[in-house]
Amino acid sequence: MHFGIDVLLAQGLTALQGRRVGLVTNDVATTAVLPRPMTPVRRALQMAGVQLRALFAPEHGMGANADDGAVITDMRDSLTGVPVYSLYGVAYRPTPALLAELDLLLFDIPDIGTRFYTYIWTLSHVMEACAAVGLPLWVLDRPNPLGGELSKAEGPLLDEATLASFVGRWSIPIRHSLTVGELARLWNHERNLGVDLTVVPLAGWSRAQTWPALGVPFVPTSPSLPSYETALIYPGTCLFEGTNLSEGRGTTTPFRAIGAPWLAAHPVADQLNQRNLPGVVARAVQFTPMASKYAEQLCQGIMLHVLDEQLFRPVATGLHLLAIIMHQQPQHFQWLPYPTADSGAGYGHFDRLIGQGWLREALEQNDGRADAIAQWTAVGEWATRVEPYLLYQ
Repeated sequence: MHFGIDVLLAQGLTALQGRRVGLVTNDVATTAVLPRPMTPVRRALQMAGVQLRALFAPEHGMGANADDGAVITDMRDSLTGVPVYSLYGVAYRPTPALLAELDLLLFDIPDIGTRFYTYIWTLSHVMEACAAVGLPLWVLDRPNPLGGELSKAEGPLLDEATLASFVGRWSIPIRHSLTVGELARLWNHERNLGVDLTVVPLAGWSRAQTWPALGVPFVPTSPSLPSYETALIYPGTCLFEGTNLSEGRGTTTPFRAIGAPWLAAHPVADQLNQRNLPGVVARAVQFTPMASKYAEQLCQGIMLHVLDEQLFRPVATGLHLLAIIMHQQPQHFQWLPYPTADSGAGYGHFDRLIGQGWLREALEQNDGRADAIAQWTAVGEWATRVEPYLLYQ
């Protein structure tokens, strides 16, 4: 397995010689092979003689350790000595003045294959900024941890006319099954951005491979995404951010356990298991968050266990679980805002996550029957739409 950065290093970097280079990255971005496994990308480039003039950090900062939604400030990188400019909280794209000091901008941040994970939207802003000043952009590609099989994509697609935000700017499914490089190719064409775009492809990856098949350690992509198991479930359980149930933040199993002090966990688990959803089973648990919702309060919860990742559909499972809780305990359940540096007070957070304004009302009126949820999570002609931009089989 060679990530895009490994491919670039193996090519000898002759195309970068004498050029002033910027890099959008964080600590999660490491090599797979060169110069040794798990080398931070910015260090590997600097060791290879690349003139790194500026670094740009997304949400969670260069260390990928800042809280969800926290403002990221400028700093100087302790690893390379290069200045780091924030792309989250104050500005979402590099300024023309900063880009004028560069000859080329590289982008290398691992994604987790989910629309509302913000690193891909940092890429969208970077693409627009580069297009505006005519600066070449190279995306160093990486595998989609959830795999690239388009048959596993899950919607709904985003209604960008009314719900565009930093957790989803443009119309793609929640689970999109593309790599970052493929998304860049899609957007450059569909949005008519006109970016001088190069995608450095990864080598040794096929679309059927999920992260465990790669033989590469999973690096936590942010404080609440510590493992591949979390990333696999996240497209469905992140929807609970917009409710008064804890999504497990402040515990050792964020996004794998959903609960609240008032939740009737055993009946909920029983109902979910009776639906015989493919590839997953629910178990009643207890947990006490140390932060976030219900901090230091004992919560009754549901933990999802994936039995077969090939069959498991996280978005559909999350909607089934949400529908059961809403209709079993309507006296307790509420929609909640989710404040962040981008969203302000955060009202309508569930709508922005799910991507369609009508779906919240549909859940309120419907107990989440399997036929309804299958229709809600359909992706239409997504596979046909993206086929020209795919880089891997």
